Amino acid sequence: MLRLTDVHSPLPATLYFFAGPRSYTGQDIAELHLIGSPPLVERLVADLLAAGARPARPGEFTMRAFLAGKKDLPQAEAVQAVIEAGTDADLSAALAQLAGGVSRPLETLRDDLLNLLADVEAALDFADEDIEFVGKAETLRRVGAAIEQLEAVRGQLDDRTVSGRPVRVALVGLPNAGKSSLFNALAGGSALVSAIPGTTRDYLTKSLSLAGVSVELIDTAGWQAAADTIEEQAQRLGGEQTTRADVIVWCDERGAFAEEDERRLNATGAIVLKVRTKSDLSGGGPGLACSVLAPPGLDALRAALGDVVPSLARPALAPSQSRCRHHVLACLERLREARALAASDDPPELLALALRGAIDALGEMTGAVYTHDLLDRIFSRFCIGK
Repeated sequence: MLRLTDVHSPLPATLYFFAGPRSYTGQDIAELHLIGSPPLVERLVADLLAAGARPARPGEFTMRAFLAGKKDLPQAEAVQAVIEAGTDADLSAALAQLAGGVSRPLETLRDDLLNLLADVEAALDFADEDIEFVGKAETLRRVGAAIEQLEAVRGQLDDRTVSGRPVRVALVGLPNAGKSSLFNALAGGSALVSAIPGTTRDYLTKSLSLAGVSVELIDTAGWQAAADTIEEQAQRLGGEQTTRADVIVWCDERGAFAEEDERRLNATGAIVLKVRTKSDLSGGGPGLACSVLAPPGLDALRAALGDVVPSLARPALAPSQSRCRHHVLACLERLREARALAASDDPPELLALALRGAIDALGEMTGAVYTHDLLDRIFSRFCIGK
């Protein structure tokens, strides 16, 4: 029971205790729950202040969570986005960022660059020894892979700040998996259909409406080794469209979905729907059953798309978008500098300096490197307390 000043009867109340470091802030936290009456809550706050407590500052709890390593900076910013969400779609976007959808791939990239920097600096420390920690070709490959990943992130950031753009749905998979037939059936398109693998040499797009949402359907070239320059370009363009997609419809005629391909598609951050495109031939199996031979054969896929595209038809709710883009561009600049230095065999000290700059830019984005001024700007937008 709880006794308050000027309230004659004791009040029922419940005290919850959350022990650190497993609490929200990583510290010991107590919550007092009582009857939902504003005058009683105000009386309780007044008694607590009179006893020596102080009001929490804007964003103080989330800042404590960040400083304790419980949240990274994009996650901390997502807390405010959750509070301000005005629609279910805004809330879903904020919760995705809160779950680490923005930070996780960049943290992995930062670890890779730290390992490369360690190899470069080890070579500097043992310059007089006949030891090669990392060769030129390997350095160029690793820096090039980092640039490619960051370019994809930049494209996603640009796309997700554009209001009203259609939801991108990409059809991907092996050659002759029925992607073009599915494209024609869903969108009334005119993609060339043939039993010969590799018929689609470029990506095709068609606009349609699903669940009242504007959708851009994309038919991509089937995955295969490039036999010539044209096929190499088709594979590159298809890969770019897959990376930029909001939803990936992974087509396989019999549902033979390889784990390696699944990991690669999941790494794009898009929603992945597995579809057995020739279910009339394969019977049961994993993925959505689908067939273009009869209209009911598309019902399951249309229903699945109708479930996911409405939540994607919005500009992303990301209060950190401009900050993230700034750091991604800074990191790209330093990585391109590192690639040029490695290619021209410039002193490894300069290469190490460029890599440190790229790592610092990523660290500033995730909050591994920060200033008090940056934290003040971010958390001053928060409501009191949270």
